[in-house]
Amino acid sequence: MKTNFRLNLKFKPLLFIPAVLMLVSFTPAQIQEKKQSYEKLSKMKWLIGNWENRSPDGNLRETWQAVNDSVYKGFSCFTRENDTLSVEYVTLEERGNELFYIPVVSGQNDGKPVTFRLVSSIGDQFVFENPMHDFPQKITYTLISKDSMVAEISGKTEGQARSEKFPMTRSMKK
Repeated sequence: MKTNFRLNLKFKPLLFIPAVLMLVSFTPAQIQEKKQSYEKLSKMKWLIGNWENRSPDGNLRETWQAVNDSVYKGFSCFTRENDTLSVEYVTLEERGNELFYIPVVSGQNDGKPVTFRLVSSIGDQFVFENPMHDFPQKITYTLISKDSMVAEISGKTEGQARSEKFPMTRSMKK
């Protein structure tokens, strides 16, 4: 038995009505709701660029760039004269409704990342914590002015409170 299936031309427009109804049934606000917004990370947009601190102890440099709407990548190094004393790669990543600071420090933690979760953001100060990490347990970034910030690591080492502040200024160098 041969079946000959052919649509009558007068009924073809009826096939498109469900698709059109589906498209117009979403208001612009509903469409916007469905798009992921990365509000926590975007509040740290001021971090993008180059930062440095020159002191008698050495030179600290941090460089940040946006990879996409949900990820920033950072690179930090501390040098003294011609020696590089430390190198750190950092990912700032917003997943779901959480913002994470994920550093990998050369020569530490077997080269594995350590995850710190944002626990507080008030104004231009962002506090990330990982109470299970040896040191630091807390990392804080505070914007002081458009071209000035302070990064701070803190926590306890062998039961003693410890804190190190790293004031930095915006640099045009890469």
